[in-house]
Amino acid sequence: MERANHINIAMIDNIDINGSAGSKVAAAADRGGPPLGSTVSFHDIRYKVQLRGGILGKKESSGKEILTDLKLVPCFVGSKIPVVDILAARKDPAGLSGEVLVDRAPQPPNFKCLSGYVVQEDVVMGTLTVRENLRFSAALRLPSSVPQSEKEARVNHLIKELGLTKVADSKVGTQVTRGISGGERKRTSIGMELIIDPSVLFLDEPTTGLDASTANSVLLLLKRMASQGRTIIMSIHQPRYSIYRLFDTLTLLVSGKMVYHGPAPNALDYFANIGYLCESHNNPADFFLDVINGDSITVNERPYQVSVSSRQSIEERLVEEYKNSSYANNTRDELDRILQEKECFPCTKSRTITYNSPFFHQLRWVLKRTFQNLMLNPQTSVAQVGVHIFLGLVVGAIFFGVQDNQSGIQNRMGALFFITTNQCFSTVSAAELFIIERKLFVHEYISGYYRVSVYFLAKILSDITMRTITSVIFSSIVYFLIGLKSTASAFLVFTLTVTLVAYTATAMTMAISADQSVVGLASIFMTITFVFMMIFSGLLVNLPSIKDWLAWLKYFSIPRYGLAAVKVNEFVGLTFSASSSMNPAGLTCTGEQYLEYLGIEYSTWGLWVNHVALIAMMLAFLLIAYLKLRYIKKFS
Repeated sequence: MERANHINIAMIDNIDINGSAGSKVAAAADRGGPPLGSTVSFHDIRYKVQLRGGILGKKESSGKEILTDLKLVPCFVGSKIPVVDILAARKDPAGLSGEVLVDRAPQPPNFKCLSGYVVQEDVVMGTLTVRENLRFSAALRLPSSVPQSEKEARVNHLIKELGLTKVADSKVGTQVTRGISGGERKRTSIGMELIIDPSVLFLDEPTTGLDASTANSVLLLLKRMASQGRTIIMSIHQPRYSIYRLFDTLTLLVSGKMVYHGPAPNALDYFANIGYLCESHNNPADFFLDVINGDSITVNERPYQVSVSSRQSIEERLVEEYKNSSYANNTRDELDRILQEKECFPCTKSRTITYNSPFFHQLRWVLKRTFQNLMLNPQTSVAQVGVHIFLGLVVGAIFFGVQDNQSGIQNRMGALFFITTNQCFSTVSAAELFIIERKLFVHEYISGYYRVSVYFLAKILSDITMRTITSVIFSSIVYFLIGLKSTASAFLVFTLTVTLVAYTATAMTMAISADQSVVGLASIFMTITFVFMMIFSGLLVNLPSIKDWLAWLKYFSIPRYGLAAVKVNEFVGLTFSASSSMNPAGLTCTGEQYLEYLGIEYSTWGLWVNHVALIAMMLAFLLIAYLKLRYIKKFS
């Protein structure tokens, strides 16, 4: 691969208070011949996870060790343990011990921002094209000092190198809309990481969800990149033989312990020497899995003898055989040599995320992508507008032309109650904002694309825009069809109140869903919360009559503040007649008297107090949502 004009991101020299790395870029000229990848070595790696048990899910003090004395250099890993996540510094470092060296130097704190990491489930924006996704990665992960023309050249080069030329301007695709194939999607994910030209590329089961032919083409691409000087470390489950023979180094783990680490072509001979023969027609990867699981017998065993030995004893024998093998000795010697040549730098276990672009540059690109995703996803844009228009017409038809009499009071109360309650329940869709894109956000945040505040602000601005549009449309339809107070100021206050209710309810939805991973569960929590708020809104029960030990709950009801504000806005200044056949003379009731009966402060001050309360609740919920996102501990 031609590597002139090649950009290297420096490991880290210093970090300022904003998390930005100093001295980030160094131009490297092509020295001729294939470039050398970084040497990553792992010394006595242990990783322990804290198990959760009991009803409250409290952490157990002992925990479970899932990696034990891992000693290896770059390799292919066969294991059901998330070992690649651990080696790539994508897991919580609290349970990690041992030492990781990169080119004989301690692993830098921002290693996860400098190395490439392709997750098992492709995390790319499905509503954007392949080229737009790569441009997004280039804009945020390459330093600001790199000219835009060079970033575009990098994108075009990767599209050509990854064989994506024909689909470069095709949308990746979502669960609803069809897009590119699985192999092309996987190559796009790889391209997102190759933008920074990392010397080390981690992949977590890159063949997941791909057919045999597509998986083979993806691995051939990785093999070509490895031959061009990039260190590639991956995990994979039961690859076909044409894929297995591409590996240079193989590591096999059982219960977090190594049973083989060495050249991949020598693995069959190694197991044959300890008594496990692979039949000529058997796939080596399937054979290794059978050996580890105790489903393969040695040459000295008979089939009925296998059941006598427990799986644990087989694992212990495999681990012990490897410890006494020449491959283990060679690995220890090589690691000792690396330690002797280790460069002395201050070592820290802290994990740091560094950024190559300033705050407003990140905000511009993330906001642009968010609005693109919103506009190109009719399920979240056109559908919401259509639903609000439909509901507005239905409500307007039901309460059409209210009168200034006793029925008019009832109809006004019912219409205003439905409008404010509907604004709350319609925001349940906001739960998908964080839940659906959770994996995408976590991956991009940890990789140093953008700050949490940038992502959060972009999501808030895009959702507020949509809520504003739908609230104004809905208010305009219902207000004039129902025939509410016919003054411009009253209409503007009504629209403002309905919009504020939508904002506050959306903020609460975000606060609840920010740390949830299942949309259905978050929807249940939000629905229950809104139901309790609806009870204390002021229509279903007379609030002054509620007992003191329950009355305090009304202060946490979003519909209460919204309903109180629109009632003050509508009823003040109106006079209602209560004439009937039994009361031909008729009695009159002013709107102020009715509001006083309900216990609502109907002065202008009381109106704006409700607005201030909605704004205060909105800000509080947004703060909770932001803090939940900011302190996410999930690294995958």
